[in-house]
Amino acid sequence: MSSNPNANPNFDEHRWIINILRTLEEEPETDTDFPVCIFSVPKTLMSSDPDSYTPKEVAIGPYHYWRPELYEMERYKLAAAKSAQRHFNGDHKFQDVVDQLKELELQIRACYHNFLNFSNEALAWMMAIGASFLLEFLQIYAIKDCKLSKTYSSRSMSHLLDYAGTKAAHNAILRDMVMLENQIPLFVLRKMLEFEYSSLESADEMLQAMLMGFCEELSSFKLMKDMPMINISESAHLLGYLYDMVVPKSEQKASEIIEVVDDEGEAQQPQERYSTDLAYSNKLFREVWKLVSKLTIRPIRLIKNLLPLLSILARQFQYLLFQEGNKSGDDGSSSHPSENDVNKPPLVEEITIPSVTELYKSNVTFSATVGNISTVSFDAETATLHLPTISLDVNSNVVFRNLVAYEASNASGPLIFTRYTEFMNGIIDTEEDAKLLREKGIILNRLKSDAEVAHLWNGMSRSIRLTKVPHIDKVIEGVNKHYNSQWKVKFGKYMKYYVFGSWQFLTLIATIMLLLLMTLQGFCSVYTCRKFDTDFV
Repeated sequence: MSSNPNANPNFDEHRWIINILRTLEEEPETDTDFPVCIFSVPKTLMSSDPDSYTPKEVAIGPYHYWRPELYEMERYKLAAAKSAQRHFNGDHKFQDVVDQLKELELQIRACYHNFLNFSNEALAWMMAIGASFLLEFLQIYAIKDCKLSKTYSSRSMSHLLDYAGTKAAHNAILRDMVMLENQIPLFVLRKMLEFEYSSLESADEMLQAMLMGFCEELSSFKLMKDMPMINISESAHLLGYLYDMVVPKSEQKASEIIEVVDDEGEAQQPQERYSTDLAYSNKLFREVWKLVSKLTIRPIRLIKNLLPLLSILARQFQYLLFQEGNKSGDDGSSSHPSENDVNKPPLVEEITIPSVTELYKSNVTFSATVGNISTVSFDAETATLHLPTISLDVNSNVVFRNLVAYEASNASGPLIFTRYTEFMNGIIDTEEDAKLLREKGIILNRLKSDAEVAHLWNGMSRSIRLTKVPHIDKVIEGVNKHYNSQWKVKFGKYMKYYVFGSWQFLTLIATIMLLLLMTLQGFCSVYTCRKFDTDFV
């Protein structure tokens, strides 16, 4: 028994050593041919919503295979394996598939980021049974595409397979299938289909139909008919194929990633300008007050006594006026975080962009487009923000979060989808924002309410690192430029920064008003003001 208190009791040291020796003896080219593509969800993302990354019904890959609560689906996976064996060409048995996968052991292990503590044979059986279940489930999309007949599916899984996509079990399994930690390599599915079809081309054609149907159901974006087909051999797994559909390869290559190292300085530039002007106003007020304080006449002494009270009233006025506007700043930039915030993962800095409601009030129009993220654009001449039509349902939250996790773990280039979710989180703050986009046809809401839509986007505020994607950042820059050029916005910012932003300024105004009132009182004490009183009566 190991003396290490953190040791895993299920860890097999002998098998671990054997796997290391076999890996070192293998040709080095296997590492480049099969890069890591199946990861554990980063802790920063996992802590924000564990349920969106943890399978609830079925374990496909090895990461969650031995969880007891998922054992119930084992009989359905075995039924899928029997069904697959019945459709094999010739006299092939399921054992033949396992033998083929055993030869691909090192390639399979290379796809996983974590060490797989399974024997070669156990891993091969796990892959074969998992692939059988996936293909049995995916075949409903081939049936919809008239590639297969309904008699192809297994009777034992008929209550799980929903051709209309309305059953709760169907959606629950779909969510499990798209989770990052619940993937198996796509070449395992191809290998399984080779035993059912006479050629690899026929197998790929069938798998392509299955994957396209799978993406059409899970993708929130409407897929264009003239969209180029994705080469199956270039996709890592189901989630990777879905990602390639949402974020085309051309978009991934055209953009570039820019790590935001000192984004805080850029974000604080307007605040620094405001602080400089405020310091100047304070200095001017102090100089004026020095001159006034030297006066010893009775009204000035009274003002000096009332000044602390006026300062307190001015601060209360400023707090009430800007309580809502400073809410985000208090949450994100407080120098004294609460105990509850200390253990929370860092929040991604929300994109500085007005909400949909604010843009609508500044005469920005919204136009729905058909396509993916690449159709996001802003026309400065017509003040039109073009956004792709996006359909939100019970699966959307899990799909979005796992796409973000996959992109953050796998992408060496730009985090395009992550930036898009940050953009949508920036413009959707409230239920009213979601309602406006729904009325414009940009959001097709299949959730219970517009409030759930706003909650979905506002919950997508955690990421691994801040990035800048030129395509989307250009849109943000154009929207901000148009919004800040409106005279209402300019006047409001001027009043906030230079007038109401300074409690000393409010104190000075109050002091001047008191001086005027006291002057009026002195005037009335020398000259009768009864005439003015009678005029008002």
